[in-house]
Amino acid sequence: MTNEFQIVYHNIDQTEAISEAVQKRIDKLERYCEHIINGRVVLDSPHNNHHKGKVYSVTLEIHTPELEVRVNQDQHDNHAHEDLYVAIRDAFNVAERQFKSIDKKHRATPLHQEIEAMALDANQAEKEVIDEEEVMEEINSEAAA
Repeated sequence: MTNEFQIVYHNIDQTEAISEAVQKRIDKLERYCEHIINGRVVLDSPHNNHHKGKVYSVTLEIHTPELEVRVNQDQHDNHAHEDLYVAIRDAFNVAERQFKSIDKKHRATPLHQEIEAMALDANQAEKEVIDEEEVMEEINSEAAA
């Protein structure tokens, strides 16, 4: 659950449409990580470059109890980022991939491996019972002799 997300605008006019687009992406991130404590989104329009046009950059900092995810989409050569909404989408997509990657690394072992381990444990326990019965039989036969 998100406690606080700060949106910072540098050299960009704050609009309801931009804020809404960022908030939708934040909400989508919560599907991949439910434990977001807080975060910061920095939207920046660097100084105009007469040769390449206005290219936006988006920086994300997302804090969870386990880790901190940072994304810096500062691609001056990417003409797609002349559209602020595309730059926002790309930055949040990188964050989503990081959360998915972290989730895969921290997942429990696959179910089929757990079942195999349980079967091995059951076989081992059964073997120990059989071994114990054999020992008792040997002791009883030695005592009878």
